[in-house]
Amino acid sequence: MSGAFDCTGRFPWATILPFEGKLPQIHETAFVAPGARIIGDVTIGAEASIWYNCVLRGDIHRIEIGARSNVQDGSVFHVEGPRPDTEGCPTIVGEQCVIGHMAVVHGATLDDGAFVGMGAVAMDASRIGPGAMLAAGALLSPGKAIPPGEIWVGRPAKFLRVQDAAQIDKIRFQTERYCRLAQRHLAALRGETQG
Repeated sequence: MSGAFDCTGRFPWATILPFEGKLPQIHETAFVAPGARIIGDVTIGAEASIWYNCVLRGDIHRIEIGARSNVQDGSVFHVEGPRPDTEGCPTIVGEQCVIGHMAVVHGATLDDGAFVGMGAVAMDASRIGPGAMLAAGALLSPGKAIPPGEIWVGRPAKFLRVQDAAQIDKIRFQTERYCRLAQRHLAALRGETQG
């Protein structure tokens, strides 16, 4: 990810902590809301937003949040560290992804334009393909992959159907809306007025 990174003092209302010499890298255009906890080897891209009371803990592997992606309120991101049988699982979120409120993403990969519904869980080494959706409340088991554009539902998650163009456009709309909303929240927190 390119661009200027500086998290020193920009978000005094959030907890941004180094861990074992690794300090979160937050793009200058990103937004981090009050109550968020961002620890260790975490990179947050341009215009991405991390909302109220989220936890991103990059202590035993890395977490990457791509440009214009949003991680909504109360979500928890963690990773799986290296073991004798594996190099571990980072959590990688592509660009323009939507992660709904109270989601858990643990050592999973979300390709560009992926959607994780409210309260959904994506486990170690799972993958959500481009424009694919893990529905609200669903659980994507370790190692499972949702192909591009598909919707999976349930616990454990299973294929429901392929999204149509209108549904994929809704994901893009959510991304755009959260980018604008983040700027409004940032202005309010700084006591600025927006016209």
